[in-house]
Amino acid sequence: MRFHGKKILVTGAASGIGRATAIRLASEGAQVTIGDINEAGLAETAKMMASTPRICTFDASDTASCRALVDAAATDGLDVLCNISGILKWGPSLDFSIDDFERILKINTTSVFALCQAALPHLIESKGNIVNTASTAALQGIAYTIAYSASKHAVAAITKGLAIEFASKGVRVNAICPGHVNTPMGNAAPPSGDVNWDLVMRNAPKLVDGSCEPSDIAAMFAYLASDDARKITGSLFTIDGGQLAG
Repeated sequence: MRFHGKKILVTGAASGIGRATAIRLASEGAQVTIGDINEAGLAETAKMMASTPRICTFDASDTASCRALVDAAATDGLDVLCNISGILKWGPSLDFSIDDFERILKINTTSVFALCQAALPHLIESKGNIVNTASTAALQGIAYTIAYSASKHAVAAITKGLAIEFASKGVRVNAICPGHVNTPMGNAAPPSGDVNWDLVMRNAPKLVDGSCEPSDIAAMFAYLASDDARKITGSLFTIDGGQLAG
């Protein structure tokens, strides 16, 4: 019960990593607010949780909606923000839509900063922390995922910069860098067009059955959000089945 009495906001909680993280944190005693654009998915997540969450729909592409989500979650204070909402679209760069590029940055990057910015006054008061979701795409070049990689490199930069800026105020900021995770987003159909699959498979996990389950990533969220990680800030934690090992 590491989170007994702690108030935690989890975004992207309608499925995948966000759902698994909300379930894990509730099982350890947290009072969880779950946010996503998918209201039906949030309702399904709530049924799986050990305690009844506060359910809030929000649009990660809208800054005002991000701020309203934090306001709702912090009604009685806030101890942890878990930024998990995100989208992935990939394909040959010569054909990639600029509109899609900008939408990915807005949802994966701008929303992360907006949510952090809104949450930080509450986290300063509670001496709380933030756990963001980056990616192995934040740590190396990956062909055909230029927009997604750019968005996640930016999340890594946001994480490290905020960690430095707010360390003296008692707020920790870290990020997790998952490799392939068995989620609807991670298992989406591949793009059409001129794709060199040898380049794609360079980034396959090295472990046998190296793809992660959402619960694997949720376990790291729980660790970083807890007092067990009280000396950790500004760090990027990779969970990738050996994808980046070499």
